[in-house]
Amino acid sequence: MTSMRFAILWAAWFVLSPAAPTPQSAAVKAFTGARVIDGTDRAPIDNATILVRDGRVVAVGPAARVTVPAGAERVSLTGKTVIPGLINAHGHVGNTVGLQQGRYSAENVLHDLKTYASYGVTTVFSLGDDQEAGFKIRDAQNTPSLDHARLFVAGPVLAPKSPEEARKLVDDVAAMKSDIVKIRVDDNLGTSAKMPPEIYQAVIAESHKKGMRTAVHLFYLDDAKGVLDAGADFIAHSIRDKDVDSAVIAMLKRRDVCVCPTLMREVSTFVYETTPPWFSDPLFTKHADAKTLEQLKEPARQEQMKNSKSAQRYKVALDQASRNLKKLSDAGVRIAMGTDTGPPARFQGYFELMELDLMANAGLTPKQVLASATRDAARCQKLDRDLGTLEANKWADFVVLDADPLADIKATRSIADVYVAGNRVSR
Repeated sequence: MTSMRFAILWAAWFVLSPAAPTPQSAAVKAFTGARVIDGTDRAPIDNATILVRDGRVVAVGPAARVTVPAGAERVSLTGKTVIPGLINAHGHVGNTVGLQQGRYSAENVLHDLKTYASYGVTTVFSLGDDQEAGFKIRDAQNTPSLDHARLFVAGPVLAPKSPEEARKLVDDVAAMKSDIVKIRVDDNLGTSAKMPPEIYQAVIAESHKKGMRTAVHLFYLDDAKGVLDAGADFIAHSIRDKDVDSAVIAMLKRRDVCVCPTLMREVSTFVYETTPPWFSDPLFTKHADAKTLEQLKEPARQEQMKNSKSAQRYKVALDQASRNLKKLSDAGVRIAMGTDTGPPARFQGYFELMELDLMANAGLTPKQVLASATRDAARCQKLDRDLGTLEANKWADFVVLDADPLADIKATRSIADVYVAGNRVSR
């Protein structure tokens, strides 16, 4: 994708649970009439009924095959398309207000989770900088009254200086009951020291000893091979220095290690050298802070980014990441949608919808893109028992759209409503 292309880019089956008991009418909701894309490989279900009880799906299927109990609350979705709630496999929450970081609080975490949900992102896997307030919010979310995005947390990003310290820090994170261990193996375009192999090997080994997975931030192909050889479980960014080769593809597929492209992370590093066209999109401005947008439009700030060598290098890295995404997907590597949103000027919710566009622009089909943001993201982050598809016994997290995302992934922007645990999200 050249800079010019980037500028142009922006201008029948059914599921029933045969073992499920007949639901009582109390606390049962029946969502009727929509075309349901359930997130599995089954064909969309026309004129579907989704039965929900206590926040979880009881049954999904054609209206003729699902009996709605007397007294159930009925919600008509006739003419709409329903998809599973989107899952961001790499985000961040609670630490940013405007363009300022270091503001972590329960209030900010909840604000971010509500913003994500407003855009159809009903689950966020936060990969770092998580504090006690975030853990408490995570621990309280398994309730049928939930009305914001779900949260899973990594705790602090580990930066040990020795193998001994690596093992201790992993033990600390395990004691915190983090959902994953996060490390960085990157030199920030040659401006900082990179975590050496003996340290990341110790982190990964100790994580596995504690029954935990390790997510790795990286940039370079050689580092991807190194951490995969050490047993890394999740690649949190694209490989951005060169084309992926058959060796790294084989390493990823051998243990079904997922790659999270985070293409919008690259965009955020250079796009504010001018005023982005989405600054006038009502879908964006509805939740964007006006003061923040004015700061990003300041001529001096834009000129600084335009002259930033790192910004221009990341612009090239976006092209490389896009090529590698297509190559990995074609090879059968599992892709998990993620954005690295949460830091300043990486706008939560809206950037996830743009990430879907970029993935499609890289050559993935709408079906592949949607799978990466639902079923596969859940599988990659080990959330698929409860999330990722609309099936019996899973949480009733779904998005109601006015258009068909299998025809055009941009239809994910046509949000009519969002539901978490069967509860309508205030947008």
